[in-house]
Amino acid sequence: MKSLTTKLKLLRPVLTSLCSYSSTDQTLLLNEFTRFCYQRDLPKALRVMDTLQSHGLWADSATYSELIKCCMSHRAVHEGNLVRRHLYFNGHQPMLFLANVLINMYVKFNLLTDAHNVFDEMPLRNVVSWTTMISAYSKSKQQQKALELLVSMLREGVRPNVYTYSSVLRSCEEMSDVRMLHCGIIKEGLESDVFVRSALIDVFAKLGEPEDALSVFDEMVTGDAIVWNSIIGGFAQNSKNDEALKLFKRMKRAGFTAEQATLTSVLRACTGLTLLELGMQAHVHIVKYDQDLILNNALVDMYCKCGSLDDARRVFNGMKERDVITWSTMISGLAQNGYSQEALELFESMKASGTKPNYITIVGVLFACSHAGLLEDGWYYFRSMKKLYGIDPVREHYGCMIDLLGKAGKLDDAVKLLNEMECEPDAVTWRTLLGACRVQGNMVLAEYAAKKVIELDPDDAGTYTVLSNIYANSQKWDSVEEIRTRMRDRGIKKEPGCSWIEVNKNIHAFIIGDESHPLIVEVKEKLKQLIDRMIGIGYVPETNFVLQDLEGEQMEDSLRHHSEKLALTFGLMTLPLGKVIRIRKNLRICGDCHVFFKLASKLENRSVVIRDPIRYHHFEDGKCSCGDYW
Repeated sequence: MKSLTTKLKLLRPVLTSLCSYSSTDQTLLLNEFTRFCYQRDLPKALRVMDTLQSHGLWADSATYSELIKCCMSHRAVHEGNLVRRHLYFNGHQPMLFLANVLINMYVKFNLLTDAHNVFDEMPLRNVVSWTTMISAYSKSKQQQKALELLVSMLREGVRPNVYTYSSVLRSCEEMSDVRMLHCGIIKEGLESDVFVRSALIDVFAKLGEPEDALSVFDEMVTGDAIVWNSIIGGFAQNSKNDEALKLFKRMKRAGFTAEQATLTSVLRACTGLTLLELGMQAHVHIVKYDQDLILNNALVDMYCKCGSLDDARRVFNGMKERDVITWSTMISGLAQNGYSQEALELFESMKASGTKPNYITIVGVLFACSHAGLLEDGWYYFRSMKKLYGIDPVREHYGCMIDLLGKAGKLDDAVKLLNEMECEPDAVTWRTLLGACRVQGNMVLAEYAAKKVIELDPDDAGTYTVLSNIYANSQKWDSVEEIRTRMRDRGIKKEPGCSWIEVNKNIHAFIIGDESHPLIVEVKEKLKQLIDRMIGIGYVPETNFVLQDLEGEQMEDSLRHHSEKLALTFGLMTLPLGKVIRIRKNLRICGDCHVFFKLASKLENRSVVIRDPIRYHHFEDGKCSCGDYW
């Protein structure tokens, strides 16, 4: 009884107000409120809302929905809170639809606590309510919270829909969670949905399981480009470039048109395989997306990494819009291809354009300095990056400087900088010092650096090989044998030299010591003739690059069949005059092959481009773009 009396006292002011306010006035007030809401006049709408609240009146849900959308468009958080308080004033409970709109508003404002408070206050929640919250936590990388909500949703008997699963899947970071969700998807019969399949493929690829992604893709015939985009992108993302390109061909045969996302993945695959011809074919499809920034950036990257700088410059110069990725890609591409001065000039143009460099841009700038021996410039950019651009140096920046100092013969300064690093040197940093030591012939420091690499990366076959070669250079054959024994005991095998060349859209691989290529006999005979002609004009094989316990003719024979020499010879045999010979190599080019390629470019009047793991070498008329500084 007391409770009822209390409630009547609370309601008396409202009842009195309503009695003094005619139904006609109420209608006019509500109509005015509705008009201001739909006109998106936020200040006037809020003033009328205050009047409504003082008279205990509420408009319809659609009108409040417009008002909330107006708050969202103006990023008006305070005003959004006023609307929420009005809707819950004096025990009033908004409709389910409107509560969902409120949750969405707080999610858009990135106020997840407020969104969850509204969610918790709801007496009834539907699949939209749950999915909005699950999606919000997934996007904010709170995966565990998203999964907990999904479990609660199922316990309350609300069935997830395709949007629920596609939202939560994409932020999964544990394979066990993905497996669990996959089972739930199959149980709900949603595995055939385009968005769910696409999300499953994306997450399997992201977690490094492209084969599982392919299993999902192959479960049924797909009739949607979204799923094709996901599977092609997944394989390209995992550097399964051959498979990505095969899937692209399947997609084209199935009658699907390549979209921006697909073409970006195709370009990534062409870049990884250095397939210039196929990349140029993809460029034809991109013409209709002429000013798509992401695609143009991918094109610049592809042309740079395939060693076709003229094409890269053409795309870059034709772009109406450029971002920091565009500039950084072109600067790094020029530096890697041996055009360091042009890279630094482009950096100045970037600054003049008003584009602020990021840490990747500075890596490209320091790389340019390091590969051109620009010591003073390198020091200037390194020392000023924090002061001028607010960029703290990281391992990549230190690595470029250590490389620059080492090549300049400043090994003491390189070691000093390594010891001053703000982050702990990793195996890559020590490998950089190791490479500099080899160039300068400092075997003592090289041995120390190699041992540091092995401490950090005990299975690094390349460093064991370098250490073995250091001992071989010093004729320490017992130490060489000891290293080889350690490698055998750990099951570590030296990576054989391998070179690839594209001829008529087919990739031909040449591996040192391998006789499987169908034209290997003809290639070796042609190579012998070429070497004999070179010897006639003064070529002498530099046998110090054969770091094994061999003698005389054995050393020369080992050099004769380096994989890049075989690939070059095959290119001379099969590619027409005037066609640039492009070779990709898995190991760094040796000094003897560098001399050989310079002579071959002059003797055969051919342009040759070699891409090794470090940089590109453009050989023409007996010269190399690196200026013999690498």
